[in-house]
Amino acid sequence: MAENEDDNQYRIEEGDNVVLKRGDIYKAVQIQLKKKVIFEKQWIFLDNAVGQLYSTTFEIVSGGNLQPKEDRKEQDTESPADVKVAGTDNRNIVDDGKSQKLTRDDIETLKEQGLKGQEIVQQLIENSSTFTTKTGYAQDKYIKKKKKKYENTVTIVKPTCRVLAMMYHGREPGKICHLRYDTLAQMLTLANVHAGSKVLVFETCAGLVLGAIMERMGGYGSVIQMYPGGGPVRAGVECFGFPAHFHNTLHEFPICHVNALLAGSLDTSAKDPSAGENQIVDRQIGVAAEEQQNQPELEQQDGGPEEQSMETSSAEDQENLEKEKRKEIKAQEKKSKLEEKRRKLAAAAALLGGRNADGLVIASRFHPCPVLLRLIKFLSPSRPFVVFSQYKETLIECYTKLKEQGGTVNLRLTDTWLRHYQVLPNRTHPVLLMSGGGGYLLSGTTVAMDHSKPAGSLQAEGPAPKKQRMDEH
Repeated sequence: MAENEDDNQYRIEEGDNVVLKRGDIYKAVQIQLKKKVIFEKQWIFLDNAVGQLYSTTFEIVSGGNLQPKEDRKEQDTESPADVKVAGTDNRNIVDDGKSQKLTRDDIETLKEQGLKGQEIVQQLIENSSTFTTKTGYAQDKYIKKKKKKYENTVTIVKPTCRVLAMMYHGREPGKICHLRYDTLAQMLTLANVHAGSKVLVFETCAGLVLGAIMERMGGYGSVIQMYPGGGPVRAGVECFGFPAHFHNTLHEFPICHVNALLAGSLDTSAKDPSAGENQIVDRQIGVAAEEQQNQPELEQQDGGPEEQSMETSSAEDQENLEKEKRKEIKAQEKKSKLEEKRRKLAAAAALLGGRNADGLVIASRFHPCPVLLRLIKFLSPSRPFVVFSQYKETLIECYTKLKEQGGTVNLRLTDTWLRHYQVLPNRTHPVLLMSGGGGYLLSGTTVAMDHSKPAGSLQAEGPAPKKQRMDEH
């Protein structure tokens, strides 16, 4: 039984959140039967992926259905037989567009006949007049380019912190403040995120940083998300597909109430000002309902109106009653949402009230200095914190303020840099196109301050002995 459960963790099931991958292109989707998914301008169905292992490569056949691709080992055993003689150099090859005998119409007819991508690539190689004169490296590059263009394959991978960070950075980097996956990994390490810890998070990266912290903690401990505006944004967290017990460790607290919580004036039991308006509306609805119930009785006592007018009035009364019922349902839903919001606020305030958090992570498009100076007060002594920003000027200001304020040690302002390398026989070199920068990180550790002495007394005592020594000499 245990082996079957472990095996099911690595198999795709209906309702799972997965990531579609083709080359350097990613897309997060949910497995739903008989539902079309658009990926790279192509309609596909994910029904046949259910039951297969993650990281399986599928071929897109006719009708948009998926079919598991054959093992690479079988293809590699066939390839040596098809090896052709390569040229010594490419100096005599002229790119005039006449070397390929197959036209675009011929390639389209091959696709309509049902030929797979590998077979189309083989046809292109056979009908190329300059392929045999190219060097071996140029032939490999040509085959790789044509496979990327004509092979309709897609790989389904399990969503992880690295995969989703690469997906967001490749498709919509502005949504995550241009946060690169190597910078995110450094943030998790510098903040010492681990299972069983209590971490404060303030981020505007579509929930990517929050999801990465929850993944690292494994459903143990507590995460308190400080959010601006009306509510938290967790689009990235949904892409991870966490189980239910992961969300039980997640709490939320509005950043606008931090000052009140620090001052001890936050009242979590205060009712919403719109609650009185809801009561007034309920009373008006009740009075209107009583009047409408009394109207038919008066009309029956008078016995005056005609039958047609009675029918129209009864129809109007029914419509009014339905509208009132809808209003009552909406009012009840609003009340329940407000109660749930107050309950979550009280739970998060209770966690923050102890001021014993184990770590602080900030990554937002707002200026981090005022946020950092307030949230750092909720950390216990000897606890790490890390702040990410696209610009070093904002972090320099944070560095200066923390130095003046005291209570922190080991402050470091670092720059993240990453470059990919192509590793192939006799042609290993850095990739020409690379990311310009991964942002900046400010990290440090909190310490307990001695409040018995003023902050400037230690600095005043420092130069005095030096002057005495100089006088002695």
